Amino acid sequence: MSNNVTGIPAAPSAAAVAHFEQPFAFEADCWDVHDALTCGEPGFVLLDVRAPELFDRGHVPGAINLPHGKIIESKLRQWPAETLFVTYCAGPHCNGAVRGALRLSRLGRPVKIMVGGITGWIDEGFALRISSPDNNPA
Repeated sequence: MSNNVTGIPAAPSAAAVAHFEQPFAFEADCWDVHDALTCGEPGFVLLDVRAPELFDRGHVPGAINLPHGKIIESKLRQWPAETLFVTYCAGPHCNGAVRGALRLSRLGRPVKIMVGGITGWIDEGFALRISSPDNNPA
């Protein structure tokens, strides 16, 4: 019997591999970001692209606050051109991480987004760091 799942055949394996591999070039999940950060040399710069007030209320430890609207070349000069950036925002209901990634891409910088954002980070059971406005590097 055919239904909405079986009515269209699954893609051939080669097409499925190409499809399912593609997101890894653009995304990292919260667990993998956390694991990389705890290793000491993550190999990327983690950017919280939300407003400074939200960053101050809670952010991923090790993240730098650079709101997506303020991502410009002059703010990136401290990092070599080949530096990988990982952006995140509030969560799946927010497109700030994608906006930040787009700005970085347009500046020729390698970038991925951390899918799930703060919501995903909390869902994984990871702690946030609280900061005061005086500690905000952006």
